[in-house]
Amino acid sequence: MSNDDWRHDRIGSAHRGQNPTVLRRLDAGFAAIGDRQFLPGYSVLLADDPAVTRLSDLPSARRTAYLTDLERFAEAVERACARLDPAFRRVNIEILGNTDPYLHAHIWPRYDWEPADLVRMPVWRYTDEEYWRGERHALAPRHDAMRAAITEELDRLIA
Repeated sequence: MSNDDWRHDRIGSAHRGQNPTVLRRLDAGFAAIGDRQFLPGYSVLLADDPAVTRLSDLPSARRTAYLTDLERFAEAVERACARLDPAFRRVNIEILGNTDPYLHAHIWPRYDWEPADLVRMPVWRYTDEEYWRGERHALAPRHDAMRAAITEELDRLIA
């Protein structure tokens, strides 16, 4: 990853229209599909201000807007995943911030086809390097149908 790579400034690159993972600009953030797709539909809601490091940094009205964006985005992911894969189970939502310091929320689809020892565990139990760094699960054109389905569902919920 070069220093001018959009991943070094995900929020700034989203504002500049240079972040290829962004699906939609929302009221308080950017709906983005995740770089890793070992759980198809994995998405992230990026806050629109990189200086905001936690939910409690936001004033009440912005916090409400962010959480409203999050619930709509999570529902869009849920609807899209259920439509595209009959083994879809649910979505899990996490706000962590342990690696990237800016406010962002993870939306993790979960599926019945996941390994039995992982399906009921937090996704962070997927420890194999291939899940997190290998090319096999990297976001690619083969995920365009999922991108389109999530965007379509998000547009329906926003309308």
